[in-house]
Amino acid sequence: MGNAVSVQDLLFSYPSQNGTPHCVFDGLNLNIEEGSFVAVLGHNGSGKSTFAKQCNAILLPEGGSVSVFGIDTKDEGLLLDIRRTVGMVFQNPDNQMVANVVEEDVAFAPENLGVPSEEIRRRVDDALNAVGMYDYRTHAPHLLSGGQKQRIAIAGVIAMQPRCIVLDEPTAMLDPIGREDVMRTIEKLNRENGITVILITHHMTEAIRADRVIVMKEGRILTDGTPKEVFTQVELLKSAGLDVPATTKIIYELNKQGFDLPLDALSTEECAQALYSRLSAKA
Repeated sequence: MGNAVSVQDLLFSYPSQNGTPHCVFDGLNLNIEEGSFVAVLGHNGSGKSTFAKQCNAILLPEGGSVSVFGIDTKDEGLLLDIRRTVGMVFQNPDNQMVANVVEEDVAFAPENLGVPSEEIRRRVDDALNAVGMYDYRTHAPHLLSGGQKQRIAIAGVIAMQPRCIVLDEPTAMLDPIGREDVMRTIEKLNRENGITVILITHHMTEAIRADRVIVMKEGRILTDGTPKEVFTQVELLKSAGLDVPATTKIIYELNKQGFDLPLDALSTEECAQALYSRLSAKA
């Protein structure tokens, strides 16, 4: 497979009040493979949300280039194709709701793209089924839970039939149940539908479910690899002001007390098994 997103020598700055531009990226290079599930981590100001907005031309490079499935995001004539290809989901689902009925909300984007009515009906039904919300199609969005609203927001993006979905802190305003609902939906879209997923998050338990984790600091890539490769670098992540998964933290502290446990036991099950094996060997 080729690249879903290709970033080459990206330069980007925000204007500041004192007149001196705030540089976010100064030569960023990054490729994200089509069909992958990538989590992007970073402290506030690291550039992760700015990167997300570069992926579907909400923001444009000042230098270098960003291309999605081979389309240069600076090509104004192809902006609609870019937005169709890469869908965005933000942290507050209420900001993405535009209708008083769920199915009408999901139909909004396809209607604006000029999709025929029969095709819209099919897309809406398919999208709602994909996120497990078909039974709520005639409900009022404002009466749904936070997790349900976010799944409707994702369905609205799916109805555009994107090849990639970028989610910028989509679970930040949700309770644990809502976060799990959204994460299962994201995983299903990636594993079963082959949609490339770029997840911007600050929840380590979400990041360990990705194929690849990219950690950003001050507009550069601090480390990049599988969750097991990244989260064993405890001191490096601490230097970036980031935490590690609770399982890694437990094992890290136990190892400082003389245990010899694998730091890459990320899931609860792997951590429990590592502890059991170690204690059984001592018995």
